[in-house]
Amino acid sequence: MGMYRIKTTKRTEKDIEAHKKSGQRILMDRVEQIFKELKIHPEFGIGKPKKMKKDPLERWSRNIDDKNRITYQIDDINLVVTVLTAKGHYDDK
Repeated sequence: MGMYRIKTTKRTEKDIEAHKKSGQRILMDRVEQIFKELKIHPEFGIGKPKKMKKDPLERWSRNIDDKNRITYQIDDINLVVTVLTAKGHYDDK
């Protein structure tokens, strides 16, 4: 199987920008590590990847830290992982 391509949403980009502005280097290192793993094996790795229960969109999540998680969808046919959010828990605003 080949490498997955990563797509981000505007919300994801805003979330990551907020993390960068916070100056939390450890948190940003973890985000970068998760993104690297998503390219290779989106269903395994750090952050306890899990399929979100009873989710018709079949989203997955991984913990960044106690307060934040990344949510994403996997397209195995086109080898694309779309990162939907990178801040908060699930649909927190």
